[in-house]
Amino acid sequence: MGGMTWERLEEEDILTLSLLKEGDPGQEVIFTDGFPTDNKRGRFVPADYIKTDELPDDQYPFIFTTGRQLQHWHAWSMTCRSTILDVIEPVPMFSIHLLDLQSININPGEPVQIESKRGTIVAIAREDKGMQQGCIFMAFCYREAAANLLTNEALDPFGKIPEFKFCAVTLAAVENTINS
Repeated sequence: MGGMTWERLEEEDILTLSLLKEGDPGQEVIFTDGFPTDNKRGRFVPADYIKTDELPDDQYPFIFTTGRQLQHWHAWSMTCRSTILDVIEPVPMFSIHLLDLQSININPGEPVQIESKRGTIVAIAREDKGMQQGCIFMAFCYREAAANLLTNEALDPFGKIPEFKFCAVTLAAVENTINS
């Protein structure tokens, strides 16, 4: 990043790494001449598949996964202060496959609730053609619909990372609009 200066950041639309010295244009594709290893070849290490601690079942048939979104990429406490970002995505949304919405007679734009073994969240249903049927996604940034309160904190046996990105849930029409 030796070629990254405040002036370049303010004047140019985009900087592409690696910037080894000032004026360096960067590289759109890196490692074209090999990787930084003795033999210049990349090293792939296989990982064994490890089941998640909690899988869907008859009581909780959907997979709930959380993550970031473009408009509120970090924590809502930071990005909600940007009025333009808050206008683009002002309320919590569940991204859900249309067939899953139809299975409970819900239209996109209507409130739905999901429930795990740890709690319930209510948010607006968004039809998402990119979602696999049986999966529900939500950004974890909203304090009024705190997604990580539903997810599982079981630890990965090697990385000791909690399973905050995956759990089993139910999907239902809203009966009570209070998140718990």
